[in-house]
This record gives sequence, C-alpha cells and structure tokens, in this order.
Amino acid sequence: MFFVTSIMKFIQGKDRKQLALFPGCLDEALDSDNEARLIDLYVDSLDLVSFGFDMDFIDNGHRPIILATCSGFSFTGILTGYALPRALEKECKRNIELIWLLKGLVPDHNTISNFRRDNPKAIKKVFRSTVQIAKHFNLIGGKLIAGDSTKMRTQNSKKNNFNQKKIDRHIAYIDTKVEEYNKELAAADDNAKKQLKQEIQKYNQRKENYKQLQNQLKESGLPQVSTSDPESRQMITRNNITEVVYNVQSTVDAKNNLPIDYKVTNNNDSKAMGNMLQRAKSILRSNDFTALYDKGYHTGSEFKTAYDLGIDVMVAIPAVAAQAPNPEYNVDKFEYNQDGDYYLCPQGQKLTTSGTLHNAKTYQFKRYTTEACLQCPVKEQCSKAKYGKGVQRSEYQAYINQNKDRINKNKDYYRRRQAMVEHPYGTIKRQWGFNYILTKKFKERATADVGLMFIAYNLRRLITILGKKSLRDYLQLLIFSFLSIFSKVIEVFSCFKPFFIASKIKWPFYVTYSKTP
Repeated sequence: MFFVTSIMKFIQGKDRKQLALFPGCLDEALDSDNEARLIDLYVDSLDLVSFGFDMDFIDNGHRPIILATCSGFSFTGILTGYALPRALEKECKRNIELIWLLKGLVPDHNTISNFRRDNPKAIKKVFRSTVQIAKHFNLIGGKLIAGDSTKMRTQNSKKNNFNQKKIDRHIAYIDTKVEEYNKELAAADDNAKKQLKQEIQKYNQRKENYKQLQNQLKESGLPQVSTSDPESRQMITRNNITEVVYNVQSTVDAKNNLPIDYKVTNNNDSKAMGNMLQRAKSILRSNDFTALYDKGYHTGSEFKTAYDLGIDVMVAIPAVAAQAPNPEYNVDKFEYNQDGDYYLCPQGQKLTTSGTLHNAKTYQFKRYTTEACLQCPVKEQCSKAKYGKGVQRSEYQAYINQNKDRINKNKDYYRRRQAMVEHPYGTIKRQWGFNYILTKKFKERATADVGLMFIAYNLRRLITILGKKSLRDYLQLLIFSFLSIFSKVIEVFSCFKPFFIASKIKWPFYVTYSKTP
C-alpha cells in the first residue's frame, strides 16, 4: 500500500551531515548590534597597562590579548548568567557570543579564576572607567547620592565559622563524651576497650582543633573566625537570620541610578558612612551634594565626619532605645538649652550635669539629672529607675540633631533613597541571581568578583540609556585617540631600541603590543 504525504508548510533545518561549499566566517555568526561587539570595543578602549593588569607573560605563554578577552568575556558571562569559572569554561565551547569574543580560544577555569584573583585593583579601575563614560555623557548628576549595603554569602558555611561561645560549647560536649567513654572503658572487655580508646582519641583530636581555633581568636583579637574564607564574618542578613557573608557598600547617583563606587567589607554599617562619603567626594570632585542613608548608618562619629567634609547627610532616625512607660516622656521630649547646658523636662524641671565625661564603647557622654524626680507626680510615667530620669548627651549630639532637622524638613526628599540605591542590588541579586561571592578566600578576591558585577551593571545601564550607536561611536573615538597616542610612543621608543639590544635589556612588551579597533 502506498501513502501520499502532504508537503510540509514549515521551514526545515539543515542536514547536519551536509557539507557547505562556502562556510560562513565567525564574525557572521554574531548580529551586528549584539552587546558582545560593544563589550569588545569597550575592552579595546581600555589602557590595560596603566590600569595595572598583570601583563608579565612568560615565553610561549598567553599573549596580552588574552587578558583583554578575559575582561570582555567575564562581563559578558555575568550579563548572560554565567559567572562561575567552570560554567564560563563550558560556555566558551557553545555560547556564540563568548566564542566570538575569545576568537575560538577556550581558557580553562583556572585561567579565569586566576584572572580575578590577580587583578582586583585593576578591575576597580575598569569600573571607574564606566563612571567616567557616564560623566562624559552627563549621566551623573552629582547633587544627590544614596548609600547602602547588601550582604553577599561567601564560600564558608556557618558550621565553619566560630566564636568563643561556640568553641566553648563544642569543648564542653567533647569533655562530656570523653567522660562517658572513660566510665564505659573501666567495665568493658578487651575488644570493646580497643574501640572505646579509638573514640576517645578521635574526640581528643577534635578538642585539640578547637583549642587551636581558640588560640587563633585570642591572637587576632577578633570576635569570630572562619576557616574556609578567613576574612568573612557571620552577620545578620534579615530579621534574626545570620549567614557568613561579606558586606558590600555602594554609592549610587540619583540621576540615572548609576553606582559610582563600591567597597567590600566584613563589618556592619555603623562605621561605614564616613569613609564612603570621603570616596564620593573624591570621585565627584565636589562636596556640594546630599547623601541619603538608612538607620543602620546612624552613628554620631560618622555625622561629625560628614560635617568636617562639608557634606549634608540625611540618615533615617532609629527608634528610641529606652522607652519611657509613657512615650510622652521619652528623651526626645526633653528640650536642651545650649547656653545653660541643661535639659528641660515636660514638667518644667531642669536636668543639670556635673560636666564629667563618661565613656561608652565608641563615644563619650555627659549625664543630666535632677533631684526633683523623687517628688515628681508623674515619675512612674517617666522612668522606672529608683532615683528618677537620667538623660545622656553624646559628644556628637549636635551633629545628630542637625541630621534630625534635615530629615524633618525634607521627608519627601528622603523617600527617594530606597528607589535609588536598591535598583543595582535588585538587578544584580534578583534578576541576575548573584547572591553570593564566587571566589574563595580573602576580601581582596571578593572585591574582584563584586567589581565585575558592578562593571556589567554599569555597561548594561549605559547601553540602555545611551543606545548602542552612541556608545559605539564614543568607544571607537576613544580607540582611535588611544592608537594615535600609542603610535607616537612607539616612535619615541624605537629610537632607543638599539640601546636595549646592545645592553641585552628585554625590549618592553607594550611597544610590540597593539589593539585592533
């Protein structure tokens, strides 16, 4: 029996075994407006030598052009969701964008990982170059910035993070177990004794390990130690949930939600604002801007730093730490008289000070009291203390009050903070899925990882805001300018080439290194 088949009305694929007479070149495999072409142009516009990339290549090793492509495909990998070295290695064999960028080369995961490990400072300078491009196109307003942080998990589990309390708990458990085994040992037969002795030896070895960690804690003076990533710290990430993390600080400009700075730390936010403001002042080359922060940055000494820098800050005001039985008698209801150096309570009584400075952990304060508290009719509403209310005034209270005044006068202005600074973190962590540090061991390596993420973010924002054509034209102009200057440098160096050869001095590699636009 014969069957008649109808003509298929859809496009069919090519026969995989069919030979092509004129195979297409690699360049034709990529669309003319593909982002990878812009990233390639961007990397070609960078002066990798002056940025400090490790360009000391051994004979018969990778040429410097490999370094440039390492930069380019690292950014592309993040933008396409492949940032882990092993994942990138695999994608270099099948992702057409990466194949095009690398010109068919397939670096292994160690090469990719070492590139990040060896160039954290240079990667930071690449990030700075994205900020310079944004400045060139007037995308940085420089009048309103916002700062915030995000916790990024490290390659160190909570089980491998220890503080003194945790070490004591483990040692106490081991002592209990060893004591139990010793009691069993006295009544055991020969076969059981051998096994019990092995268990005791195992627990004693564990105890020795914990004692070594205890000594490490004492010597370092730190409150905790991590064994896999020594500089990472266990911190609260949300509510009462803790993780072993690095705390990434960032500064974002309000005009286009573009990050202008980042810093990887292993401390909380309380002492971070002053340093980030100093860096922002250096980047913007001005102190004529306002900075917005959340309540985690509300620290008196940091307000003084901002004042000394001449920068207005607005930091969210945390809730009153010590609540009175009746909120109407909280400390913020007491008025301070600067001329007389006293407080006036809601009942009209003066609280005075002896002038003695008391020490807190990070600041000094004066204490204000009054004997009238003992006979006050509303004492039970004001304070539960036996001798009545005591008001502490920090040495930084004047700066704290200035911040409070700015917040009260500009509440709508302050509400812009979250929309500005959460934009990059929302994209990097939620959309791209980077909730953790990819590299292992030390803050410097983590800085390189975070730097690549922020570079990729800024490049994507620049492409979105400017459009591909405008950015392409600008990068091509940069490359042309670079090559013009570079050719003149080569001309000058060429005059000295005979001297280098006669003196048997290695001819500088960068004289023979060229970029192709």
